[in-house]
Amino acid sequence: MIQNNKILMGKGERYVYLNPRMANRHGLIAGATGTGKTITLEVMAEAFSEIGVPVFLADVKGDISGLARAGQMTEALQKRLGKMGIEDVTFKSFPVRFWDVYGEAGHPVRTTISEMGPLLLSRLLGLTEVQEGVLNIVFRIADDRGLLLIDLKDLKAMLQYAGQHAKEFALQYGTMSQQSLGAIQRSLLALEDQGGDKFFGEPDLKIQDWMQCDSDGRGYVNILHCVRLFQHPLLYSTFILWLLSELFETLPEAGDMDKPKMVFFFDEAHLLFSDAPKVLVQKVEQVVKLIRSKGVGVYFISQSPSDLPNTVLAQLSNRVQHALRAYTPAELKAVRAAAQSFRPNPNFKTEDAILDLGVGEALVSFLDEDGKPEVVERAKIICPQSSMSALDDAQRKDIIISSNLYGKYEMFVDRQSAYEDLMEQQQQEQQQAEYEREQQENARRQAEYEREQAKRQAEWEKQQAKQRAEQQREWERQQKEREREREREQKERERKQREWERQMKSATRPSSTTTRRTSSTKSPFDTITNTTMNTIGRELGRSLVRGLMGLLK
Repeated sequence: MIQNNKILMGKGERYVYLNPRMANRHGLIAGATGTGKTITLEVMAEAFSEIGVPVFLADVKGDISGLARAGQMTEALQKRLGKMGIEDVTFKSFPVRFWDVYGEAGHPVRTTISEMGPLLLSRLLGLTEVQEGVLNIVFRIADDRGLLLIDLKDLKAMLQYAGQHAKEFALQYGTMSQQSLGAIQRSLLALEDQGGDKFFGEPDLKIQDWMQCDSDGRGYVNILHCVRLFQHPLLYSTFILWLLSELFETLPEAGDMDKPKMVFFFDEAHLLFSDAPKVLVQKVEQVVKLIRSKGVGVYFISQSPSDLPNTVLAQLSNRVQHALRAYTPAELKAVRAAAQSFRPNPNFKTEDAILDLGVGEALVSFLDEDGKPEVVERAKIICPQSSMSALDDAQRKDIIISSNLYGKYEMFVDRQSAYEDLMEQQQQEQQQAEYEREQQENARRQAEYEREQAKRQAEWEKQQAKQRAEQQREWERQQKEREREREREQKERERKQREWERQMKSATRPSSTTTRRTSSTKSPFDTITNTTMNTIGRELGRSLVRGLMGLLK
């Protein structure tokens, strides 16, 4: 509620106001469970929206969605407001946008791996110092090679690429053991199971979309639905760290302003610092210190101030302390520490008041016009102007669909990035390797073909030599056969010659029968004649034989 350009928070002995000019000095809302921290948060968020300051708040329990619906007067509220002397309360709704990392109960909230950076990502993954160093090397390699790290598959592909070329990168970037790379890969799988595959990607959140006002000039209240996200404290705290860093890096210097550019409320803030490395605590401290100059106010909500480091608590000037319960010495010590952080009020003892506060009552101390802490005031916090009950799913869905941002973040975009580039490079390498294998196979086949041809040529030559040898043997056999044939013919001629000679001899020799037959009848003259003729015949036969033999010779 706004009065005199100030935010009315409640009333004790006097009305308690938060000066918008000092709202970017950050603040703390603390108190035990059920003491009214959520109501205080709603009252402040409504007031900032009313004066045109966009608000972001993390709805861990899912009970702040009622800001989108006007509240109603009840008998209890009327009685409470009457005691506070407040009568002109107007119940109304406020411009609300719902967001959800998982995209289920609001517009999806995404960021990229590169924007998260290796430091926050190492904390998110719970890496050791050595593994964090390896992750830094992987990011550096990606930057040097122009490989965009957008979603988890990009980082997983980059880790695989770094592992495959670890020896090549060792001299330039440092050693990356396969054990460290494997540990990071396993952590990414666990993060993916928690929903990291939905948180990392595009389109990534543009902070400027949270820094808008509606047509009436009221700042939008951006409610991050964290009911499911809160079940993964590491992811939740890392998201908050990323958001603060993104704000610091994105927004320009603004100096002192009449009202903040934007105000952030982080519920369950102790998750930011639970088991956090020193370097991350220093980063939060640095951002909280410097982001004030950007015109941004940051308010942490936690059960006890002791949940936050002292270096961070020192930056929280606007404080609302609800009741604390102390049953142990450690809890009593926390109460004394909380009491000592306030500027004392002579009318009551702060330490006793913290233990005695009722529901909806708080110790309040804001900065005055000069930036000095006011004396602590015990006050009853006023009621919200919006509904204190949550919306149902149908009402929430109607608001999401009717938003002018609906459709901008709903569709996941998977553009060319490290995964695709590395897959293309791997495909090219595979194609090159396949080409080389084909070339080697072709060379092998060519060599085999040449060997086969040489073998065939040798076989052919062997066969030809064999054929020539066979032909030579056949020729020699035929020659021998012809020689034997000539010898046989010669022998045959000689035989015939001898046969002819024999016949000739036979022809010239008178037969004994004839001789006997005619001897008795031949005359002496015949006998002399026959004897002469036989002698002449024998001589003539000898001459013929010699002639024939001479011709043969």
